[in-house]
Formats: sequence, C-alpha cells, structure tokens
Amino acid sequence: MKTLQRRQLVGHDILLARHGNHICSMRVDRSNGRVVALLDDGTVDSAPNVIAPGLELPATVGSVMREDWKILTACGAVAAGMGALMVTAAVALGTMADPTAVEMLSAYAIY
Repeated sequence: MKTLQRRQLVGHDILLARHGNHICSMRVDRSNGRVVALLDDGTVDSAPNVIAPGLELPATVGSVMREDWKILTACGAVAAGMGALMVTAAVALGTMADPTAVEMLSAYAIY
C-alpha cells in the first residue's frame, strides 16, 4: 500500500557525505532534479536528486494533485451540483407541498 509521504532528497545526503560541515546552504533545483549546495569557501557543488532514473517513488499529496486535478475537479463539481439540487428539492418540497404530504413523507419509515 502506497502512503502519501514526503519524498526524501537523496542529493542532501550525497552533499553532506562529500562536504560535511563546510556547507553554508542548500537549495533544491527541481527543474534539473538536483540539490545545489553553497560551500563556505564560496564554491558551489550539486548532486542528483534521484537514486535510479526508473525508480518509482511513493506518491505525495502534491504529486497526486498534479496528476489527477481534472478528475478531482470534475468529482467536486458533480458533488456540488448534486448538493445544490438536493437543497433546492428540499426547499421546494417544504414550501410548495401540502402539509399532509409533508407529514406522510416525514412519518414514513425507510427500511
């Protein structure tokens, strides 16, 4: 079962193993798939952020939203439409129906 967890950045570990305490700051270059580190002597080093190119990483909330935003939007719109339809029907039934029909519908046991 896949869990929605934060992906571990392999580049951080590689750079820490290479340079240790000589790293001033690190940033993630998502467009190139690398982690870039600024060292205390002013030089810059980078490391790839993947273990293997074909490795399937676990899904995160962000990756699911990026991949499935169309279906999630469609399901949300359908649910909102059905909710609005049900509220409209309930209001119309309460205001336009005669009292005996409302009493019959509310007293009827659904099994």
